[in-house]
Amino acid sequence: MIYVIMGKSATGKDTIFDILTHNEELGLTRLVIYTTRPIRTGEIEGHQYHFVDEARMESLDKAGLIVEHRQYDTVHGIWHYFTVDDNEDIRKKESRYAMIGTLEAYEKLKDYYGGELVVPIYIETDDHDRLCRAINREKEQASPNYAEVCRRYLADEEDFSEDKLVCAGIDRRYRNNVLQECIDNICNDIKKH
Repeated sequence: MIYVIMGKSATGKDTIFDILTHNEELGLTRLVIYTTRPIRTGEIEGHQYHFVDEARMESLDKAGLIVEHRQYDTVHGIWHYFTVDDNEDIRKKESRYAMIGTLEAYEKLKDYYGGELVVPIYIETDDHDRLCRAINREKEQASPNYAEVCRRYLADEEDFSEDKLVCAGIDRRYRNNVLQECIDNICNDIKKH
């Protein structure tokens, strides 16, 4: 199983992902995706992402290992995010992985691995809270870029539109208004699954 944690930016995906993957009872292994974007203050290589350059991305692509790939034209240039098929255990029934992804990544993973192996965990929260969290997170950066916060916020409205969620079959949503309640709901559903 691959549990794909997704939602608009600043919904708490990283925090939820960390809590879920540290919960020994769930037995989830982190599936870390790759990016060409620069590492942010406080991030650790191999923890949030594998931070690589475009040459490394191209070599992985030539080897046929890229499962899904997205690129974003940011105020800093084009950033790539992608999942690499570099773990043979994923297809084993007893394996349980979790990753952070987008709706597009979720759909491509379903196509690649099969819908029975890929489970969506869609996180949502109020827009006001999301925007405040994003601005506060950006304030902590060495060179805050609020234009990028705005770009991501607006892009998320399109990327996670209600129509796209319905088309992807996202029928279960987890509200992150109270973190512990959200975590409890997700844990209960993973245990049932």
